[in-house]
Amino acid sequence: MNIFSKTIAVASLAGAAIAASPLAAQVSGNIGIVNPPATIAASQALNTAYQQINTTYASQIQQIQQKQQQAQGLIQQLDTNNDGNLDQAEQQAAQNAPQAQQIQTLEREIGQLSNQIDMARVYAVEQILQQYSAALQTVTSANNIQVVLSPDAVAWSAAGANISEKVVTALNTRVPSVQTAAPQGWQPSQQSVAVYQQVEQIRMVAARQQQAAAAQQQPAQTSGR
Repeated sequence: MNIFSKTIAVASLAGAAIAASPLAAQVSGNIGIVNPPATIAASQALNTAYQQINTTYASQIQQIQQKQQQAQGLIQQLDTNNDGNLDQAEQQAAQNAPQAQQIQTLEREIGQLSNQIDMARVYAVEQILQQYSAALQTVTSANNIQVVLSPDAVAWSAAGANISEKVVTALNTRVPSVQTAAPQGWQPSQQSVAVYQQVEQIRMVAARQQQAAAAQQQPAQTSGR
């Protein structure tokens, strides 16, 4: 279940759905724009929790990287034309190759290790998500905001309409830290998993942007020497 549909107002987390701009035109008060998964991804509690999880599961992370390298090496052995992909003929031939079973075993082991890390991260996200509605309510009350929309539901807005940073600040106040060890028997809600997946996408995009920016700066620094 995706609770952040492009056609649903973000205020659904607070229990209110806003259909579209014609309704917004009838509202007496300010309109705010916020990206819930982005605010959770930017929260102090989540970033601290991720750092703690990376430390706690450092061994599992290392094993995952090693097994991924092993799997990639086996896949390269099946890539007989060395084009970086397995075409249909190579895939058919791979079904009876000993590497296929080895790759399946590695993928299963990677999945088991990844699940441990994912569960800890989802648990952290869920604790912050539980405080999101209250943080949003704090911001909307303080700024006389009557309608809250997602960025995808808005064609144009003034810069001041985006209240994501204010919600992040409110989240940091309400939940400065979270636990990373889930209690025994805990199972994440569908909502928490959906938000976690979007948080991961946001963090992945941010990491790629940072890498691209660093790559652009490196030649400039080299040429300037």
